[in-house]
Amino acid sequence: MVNNSEKNQPEGGTLLEHPELTSKRKPDSDLIRALRSCCVIPQRYVLGLIGLMGVCNAYTMRVCLNLAITQMVNRTRGETLEHLDRDTCPGGEAAPSNATAGVAYRPYATFDWGESTQGLILSGFYYGYAAGQLPGSHFAERFGGKWTLGLGLLSTAIFTFLTPMVIKLGGAGSLFTLRVLQGFGEGPTMPALMIMLARWVPPHERAIMGSLIFGGSQIGNIFGSFMSGILLADNRDWAYVFYFFGAFGLIWFILWSLFCYSTPDSHPYISKKELDYLDREVIRAENKSKKDPVPWKAILRSPPAWALVWASIGHDWGYYTMVTDLPKYATDVLKFNIKTAGFLTAAPFVAMWMSSFVFSFACDFALRRGWHSIKTGRIIYTSIAKLGPAVCIIMASYSGCDRVAAMACFVVSMALMSGFYSGMKVNALDLAPNYVGALVSFCNTLSTFSGIVTPYLIGLLTTDSTLHQWRIAFWICFAVLVGTNVVFCIWAEGEQQWWDDVRQHGYPEGWRHGSLLDDGDEEMIDTAIEKKTFEKP
Repeated sequence: MVNNSEKNQPEGGTLLEHPELTSKRKPDSDLIRALRSCCVIPQRYVLGLIGLMGVCNAYTMRVCLNLAITQMVNRTRGETLEHLDRDTCPGGEAAPSNATAGVAYRPYATFDWGESTQGLILSGFYYGYAAGQLPGSHFAERFGGKWTLGLGLLSTAIFTFLTPMVIKLGGAGSLFTLRVLQGFGEGPTMPALMIMLARWVPPHERAIMGSLIFGGSQIGNIFGSFMSGILLADNRDWAYVFYFFGAFGLIWFILWSLFCYSTPDSHPYISKKELDYLDREVIRAENKSKKDPVPWKAILRSPPAWALVWASIGHDWGYYTMVTDLPKYATDVLKFNIKTAGFLTAAPFVAMWMSSFVFSFACDFALRRGWHSIKTGRIIYTSIAKLGPAVCIIMASYSGCDRVAAMACFVVSMALMSGFYSGMKVNALDLAPNYVGALVSFCNTLSTFSGIVTPYLIGLLTTDSTLHQWRIAFWICFAVLVGTNVVFCIWAEGEQQWWDDVRQHGYPEGWRHGSLLDDGDEEMIDTAIEKKTFEKP
């Protein structure tokens, strides 16, 4: 069989353009030729940089409420039990000086929301986020990742900007509904980005590019927590937080619209050199099986796909526990003031972002040297990202009221969690480069229920915000992280699965679950199997 790169490689070694792609390209105008000549930076790196900013933008809008809500409610957990329960830390920076200081201390805290109500509000985002995964994947495959992702985040930015007005008009119920809509707008983010990366990034660059782009989540957590702390300091109105991050989202959308495109072929001024390189190196879904339906029957019966689902559930449980509830732990348990809490809750994500590059470089280096297989690498770094944090959060819970020791444990926990970028996060690209959007949306839909459950569950478990109550919540997180890691280690794979390209690989022996393709295509595959050869469409 002759592949596309071999057909287009003449004896002299100069790569010729793929004939199908050449026929689709329009003649370049003078302006486009000028832009191509000025295009010094490879456009996949431009996509990586603005994609990083997009993920950062998504996470700032997701997490800004986590800190703001501590200044919106007119009471703080644990204040009334401080003198009664030995498991409640003594008053620190956050504690009011007298019984009547609570109102003056938070002048804009006008809402009387209990812990279960706060937990429900914080979980609202993830209802919409889960619901937006599969539609987002479908629209990204059909209309391209650029506008599916861009318009989704634009809607979230607008909703973020409108948050103060909606809260004042409708209270907790309206805020919950708005958070669901925000989550739905962000639902297409990861499937659309994965679809774009599958078309833009060669396999040997995926760990580094994945760390670059998806590290934006940590920058978003850092920026969101740090700026929220500054904006909320000195008794400022919490509404400024939502205005600031909503405006940031609008600016990002302009940059995304101008400089990023769904595929290399649709990019108007990508250099010929880079376009030819990507034509040669990237396995492209649009060149192989674009018209084929998503093989859900096979995906739902695939052990590696379910291993990835369980790995995602475990990771999200630990991650959302940190993202959503660390600000509350810092203010309500460790009693930091809001500005210090904003800084300290950003610190673990700084560590996670920085260490992600260490793990990604180590993973790609080891793969290039042949020190371990892709499968082994994914298992190693996923295990680091699960077992390390599981131990660290338990150590933090037993650090008691030692603020320095507790925060140090949280920082180390998140630094180790960054191993997931080189492990399970890019594993979907290994398993299904042609259907990565569908696989990622499937995993995210199920794993996002962790984001729904954890804030509400922790709200129920920590009604008095004592160390003992939080310790129970952290032990549950430990069990989820360790258990899901065991599942991933047993059933994980690192190679393209047969159902991702049934035209090339055919059906496995014993497959009894019907066709994945049209009847005419099935006859073609049966003929190819009999001849012991497979032709790419």
